Amino acid sequence: MPCCKKFSFPGLLRHSLGILLLAWLCIATAHADSISVNKAEAHLNEDGYQLSASYDINLTAAAQQALSRGIPLYFVGEFSLTRSRWYWLDEEIFQGEQTVKLSYNMLTRQYRISRGALFQNFASFEDALNILARQSSATIPAELMKKDGSYIAAVRLRLDTAQLPKLLQVNALAGKDWTLNSDWYRWVIRPAEISARGEEKAE
Repeated sequence: MPCCKKFSFPGLLRHSLGILLLAWLCIATAHADSISVNKAEAHLNEDGYQLSASYDINLTAAAQQALSRGIPLYFVGEFSLTRSRWYWLDEEIFQGEQTVKLSYNMLTRQYRISRGALFQNFASFEDALNILARQSSATIPAELMKKDGSYIAAVRLRLDTAQLPKLLQVNALAGKDWTLNSDWYRWVIRPAEISARGEEKAE
């Protein structure tokens, strides 16, 4: 005579908790290898406004392995500034990007951060990553923004897979080992408040 297997409540609870724990570990692992915004702000200097952001960067195992073998990684920091208009599409005030190259020299065992013709060498991966994690936009001319207006600033950082070797580009399209992008982070800025904060610091 067939019978049904009975689950005791404690056993069923342990089983359910085990499934939840496994799901949480999978989610945690997925988010552990990624990029997220730690802090973003806008400030005023002598030439105009500037957007800046700091990121938490966790390279995937595939990206770390490629880097250790001398394959450079290119990251693109993107910045935008828009003004909302109730009667039409948002007005684009500024849009820019900055490419940063992270590389490793197997002979000297040094890491290098390059921005155009400028570069810095580092003895440790952590030191190089700390510099990569800090991104700033080009200066936005002050006359483009009204003192009494409000604007939406946005930043993000992504790995440029188009600059990987061709074979790795195929791998990047086929799997998630090369998915290293932060989501767009948006916040509202008001030039009047930024100017007031700058005056307070100057006093």
